[in-house]
Amino acid sequence: MCSPRRGPDVKVRGHAAAVRASLSIDELKRRAAEGAVAFVKSGQRVGLGTGSTAKHAVAAIAERLRSGRLSDVTGCPTSTATEEQARAGGIPLLPWNGTDKLDVAIDGADEVDPSLWLIKGLGGALLREKSVAVRAQTFIVVVDESKIVTKLGTKAPLPVEVTRTSWRAEARFLETLGGKPALRGGEERPFLTDNGNVILDVRFVGGIDDPRAVALALDARAHVQAHGLFLEMADVVFVASARGVRRMDKPEQQP
Repeated sequence: MCSPRRGPDVKVRGHAAAVRASLSIDELKRRAAEGAVAFVKSGQRVGLGTGSTAKHAVAAIAERLRSGRLSDVTGCPTSTATEEQARAGGIPLLPWNGTDKLDVAIDGADEVDPSLWLIKGLGGALLREKSVAVRAQTFIVVVDESKIVTKLGTKAPLPVEVTRTSWRAEARFLETLGGKPALRGGEERPFLTDNGNVILDVRFVGGIDDPRAVALALDARAHVQAHGLFLEMADVVFVASARGVRRMDKPEQQP
């Protein structure tokens, strides 16, 4: 069993401040991802996230399997890109749309607020990411410090995945919620998800005042396949910065 309260507290030690400052953000993401991978134990089923940070976690799991530090680990990928990386690294895979529970899921995020509520989906894999995250006993997120916000929607748009034929109707609905939606890629060459849907990126002036209400409204829409509000889901967040890697744990009570 994997408990977020018993995981490692990862810090960068033994380096002068000037050396830490010289590290690339990609290297810091790698270190944060390795902190998350420390939660993974032999015999577990692991959700494998998508994006520039999650790829480091996938690589670390593959390396530990090759070296014998882990064994009998199976992964559940959240995108075609992650599936290809995991297969190339020798990680046995489960279907993303299966029903089996997962022990751990590791993924990135586009925004994280103080309650560990998230916006995800700028990479376009939000439907599969949410399907995997809800099946995980422990959901661990790895980000760089630019993703930390006091209010969701202040930096990143909210991605909403909708069926191709209904995006105009859903855009009008999103406007009633106070959002300003834009079709990702534009009408001539819209971005298509791995599921064949399109994405509306929705800006909220001043951020999202009531994320729970927006999530409930979107959950009730038949043509909304997924949205990027991941509320009350993350257990632990590892944050990479020039100062090192710090860990944030979910508060005892959510608002």
